[in-house]
Amino acid sequence: MNITLWIVAAVLALAFLGAGAMKLTQPKEKLAASGMGWTESFSPGAVKAIGAAEVLGALGLILPALTGIATFLVPLAATGLVLIMVGAIITHLRRKEGQMVVVNVILGALALFVAIGRFGAWAF
Repeated sequence: MNITLWIVAAVLALAFLGAGAMKLTQPKEKLAASGMGWTESFSPGAVKAIGAAEVLGALGLILPALTGIATFLVPLAATGLVLIMVGAIITHLRRKEGQMVVVNVILGALALFVAIGRFGAWAF
């Protein structure tokens, strides 16, 4: 189970690091034009904040476990990513973007799996 948690955490970290970095480096208008229409409902600062939270969550899934320093941050990072996905699900439901809701549910479920596993029997 420990290996499975590591694999899921690594996949999540890559996904959130990529998505967050894109939100941090691209202007809101370019993100909207590339298919992230939800950005129209948020200020540029809010989009950057979401991106920063995703990057920090991605780093929090991996770095504490690799270094052995403050490993309690791993399940907290996973929980934070679950909360981000809950917000994303609500946003996409309001905008009637069903396909994105499915993606957010999957990412949220994987993050919840890591949070439960690392808070529980497979904590560091």
